[in-house]
Amino acid sequence: MLIPWQQLNSETLHRLIESYVLREGTDYGDEEVSLADKANAVLQQIQQGQVLILYSELHESVDLLTRQQYQHLLQNDPATD
Repeated sequence: MLIPWQQLNSETLHRLIESYVLREGTDYGDEEVSLADKANAVLQQIQQGQVLILYSELHESVDLLTRQQYQHLLQNDPATD
C-alpha cells in the first residue's frame, strides 16, 4: 500500500528518510555528503513523486522505492498495491 508523504507526521517522515539513508550504503565518490544533505535530497525526490513510500502488510514494514522499482514490483506481484 502506498502511503502519501503528506499524511505522515513530519518527525515520522524525517526518521523514515534518515533510516533509509543510513542503510543505503551509496558511495558518493571522493566527496563526502552529509546525512542532512542526503536526507534533503531524498525528501525532495519524495515530494516530486520520484520516490514512493510503501507499506507492506505482509512484512509489516515500510520502505522507500523509486517509481521505477515500484512499477517493476507491480509487474511481478500485482497484490503489492
